[in-house]
Amino acid sequence: MINFESVRSVRLKGVGKGFWITLDPSFPEAVLISEIDKLIRKLKHLAVNADVVLDVGDAKGHEDLILRMKTYLRENFDLGLISTTPVKRSVPTERIRQRDLSKGWNHHRSEVLMLRGRVRSGQKIDAKKHLVITGDVNPGAEIVAGGDVIVLGRLSGKVHAGFPDKNDAMVFALEFNPSHVKIGSVAASGNEEGASSIPEFASVENSTIVVKDYMKASPFRRMPWPEAI
Repeated sequence: MINFESVRSVRLKGVGKGFWITLDPSFPEAVLISEIDKLIRKLKHLAVNADVVLDVGDAKGHEDLILRMKTYLRENFDLGLISTTPVKRSVPTERIRQRDLSKGWNHHRSEVLMLRGRVRSGQKIDAKKHLVITGDVNPGAEIVAGGDVIVLGRLSGKVHAGFPDKNDAMVFALEFNPSHVKIGSVAASGNEEGASSIPEFASVENSTIVVKDYMKASPFRRMPWPEAI
């Protein structure tokens, strides 16, 4: 089971097609390296070719530390692009951006976990809210999410959306072929006929899990715009 819980010296979260690693430079460098090593190794195949952003928060003057951390990651792991946080916008630019956003929907902290790569047999992925996987979920794998599950690939194995009792969640996949589906408190066996060639999604209707053609039913079209997740 992959555990994405944070430690005080190093925090890791999924962002886009990779990961954001926040370091606390008040800790000894050896401690930071040890914690980074533990977190990356727990990710296993999910870290392969993943882009990484290194961040020290509001701390200043730690360019040498960041450079050594980047070198360590390059030499010890098969990662993608390793970069640092972008230069912050000027105050006027930031104020304009905040003003424009305030006209639509407020800032929020995303509770979406996004993973890139294949989830292999025997692995279990847990997400507190919504889970997005850009890759296949193999037979024998298990994924659990407190909200929706979206798989941009083939979905096999076991899936539980809306854990533990959120029956209005949904499960979407480009190839829908799970062995077992559970949404909230409602469960159903998978389709023995194999995956469909069209994107499909499962939801609960009248206390029963139903699977529909995504393009025809378009479940996201019914949502208000925009919906913060």
